[in-house]
Amino acid sequence: MSARGFFITMEGGEGVGKSTSLFYLEALLTARGVDVVTTREPGGTRLGEEVRELLLRVRGEPVDAVAELLLIFAARAQHINALIEPALAAGKWVLSDRFTDATYAYQCGGRGVDRDKVEQLERLVQGTLRPDFTLLLDAPVEVGMQRARERGALDRFERETRLFFERVRQGYLRQAQDQAGRYRVIDAGQPLETVQKMLTAFSDELLARWATTGTGL
Repeated sequence: MSARGFFITMEGGEGVGKSTSLFYLEALLTARGVDVVTTREPGGTRLGEEVRELLLRVRGEPVDAVAELLLIFAARAQHINALIEPALAAGKWVLSDRFTDATYAYQCGGRGVDRDKVEQLERLVQGTLRPDFTLLLDAPVEVGMQRARERGALDRFERETRLFFERVRQGYLRQAQDQAGRYRVIDAGQPLETVQKMLTAFSDELLARWATTGTGL
């Protein structure tokens, strides 16, 4: 049987360059012979992508915070069972653009949902599954919002207020502090070349860890 792969997540607010960084890390690892599956949340499966469209679509009807939370975890349950767990069990490394840390940052930090509700759903949906490593791309909110605006039309989340995104950012930073062993924080306000050098160093760390343990944590 194949050794279980690493589960690595990329987190951060809007406009911090997660997608660019994720695909850069994927290319680095693939070049070193790692079998990588790259995915995203919400999404990753056909059902998950349909839920993603529901969540991001701009609509006149206000979306209840708990309804939003349940949709996210419904997509996550499908994602875990249809894609993430089978890939890890087959020895593949899974790189995900966001996972449950985003829920704590956006729904708890941004929306004010009770943390206990998220913890209950996390246990129900994920069991013991947690990321082995999490990269947090951090940048001042005004930098990320400007980048998001430059990309074009804004989705439902991207239209939130600056105060909302300040709460999201602080939520991420608290998690990084509380779980320092899993997190690596990268200043995404730096030039792209500098960010990519840090990603290269991180990939070297991962490969060294893999050579020592031969399996995900």
